[in-house]
Amino acid sequence: MTNFRNLRTAGFGLIVATIAVPVHENVTAQSVVQIDEWQVPWPSSRPRDPYVGPSGNVWFVGQRTHYVAVLDPNTGEFTRYDLDDGAGPHNLIVGDDGIVWYAGNTARHIGRLDPADGSIEKIMMPDAAATDPHTLVFDGAGHIWFTMQRSNFVGRLNMASREVDLVQVPTPRARPYGIVLDGAGRPWIAEFGTNKIATVDPNSFELREYEIPRAGARPRRLEVASDGSIWYVDFAGGFVGRLDPATGEFGEWESPNGAASLPYGMVIDSSDRIWYVETNQPNRFVGFDTMSKTFFSSTEIPSGGISVRHMFFHQPTNTVWFGTDANTIGRATLP
Repeated sequence: MTNFRNLRTAGFGLIVATIAVPVHENVTAQSVVQIDEWQVPWPSSRPRDPYVGPSGNVWFVGQRTHYVAVLDPNTGEFTRYDLDDGAGPHNLIVGDDGIVWYAGNTARHIGRLDPADGSIEKIMMPDAAATDPHTLVFDGAGHIWFTMQRSNFVGRLNMASREVDLVQVPTPRARPYGIVLDGAGRPWIAEFGTNKIATVDPNSFELREYEIPRAGARPRRLEVASDGSIWYVDFAGGFVGRLDPATGEFGEWESPNGAASLPYGMVIDSSDRIWYVETNQPNRFVGFDTMSKTFFSSTEIPSGGISVRHMFFHQPTNTVWFGTDANTIGRATLP
């Protein structure tokens, strides 16, 4: 195994770089991934869910200390926008217009931040039972779909009218978590509290659930491949899984470190390769080819990671961005 580190300071952040080749017996090839990390200057803030904006800067939230921030990866400089105490931002997304939308997870709202003047608008949830906006995703048609884990809702925000529609998940304590949109504009939701994946018809708001055959499965994040198949990571069992929406059939492949791997943050790249993080210590950044159904890469995250909760694939640079509970923002440059 070749493994080395290069430390240097840049702007406001410490960058840590590592290059490694996979060593696990279940990884069938040696595909190198370079990982860089920037130390966030606000301690113990749980920086998470980065999103590359139209300028190439990287936006993220500080869940524990209630901020939205942006990193210039060229200079290492961070800029912070403070939110109200108790906002508990969990996730953000950035529009082509540069407007930042964030989930005020512990304050019952979705926020709209205009970086030009720092102004913030809060869109409150219309139902007192809807308390915790969780993960947001654009649908390309003027809406934001989102999950609410504890409240057991899936929601849709009309960005123009600010109207919010809510769909109750029928399975009790289903804990709707990760969410993605397919090519037809339908949201797909990982139900982390049970062994199910759901989808919602964007016209009728009818919700349909698909049950993973293993009762102990707990899907946490998911993605859509170019053929329309739904891929997920099973946090409890340590599997990568596939749902064929046309047939309802499932297939699963055990993660390199098995049941103890706790796969969490996940993306799919433009070549239909899945990248996710095994949360067992130290965190490992793993590659899986959905065509050959093989694991081909496994790289240690230099900071250890602790947890990588959500990731973002930036196609123009072929990079994956992530935040870690080690208080870093990370970038993986894909082979």
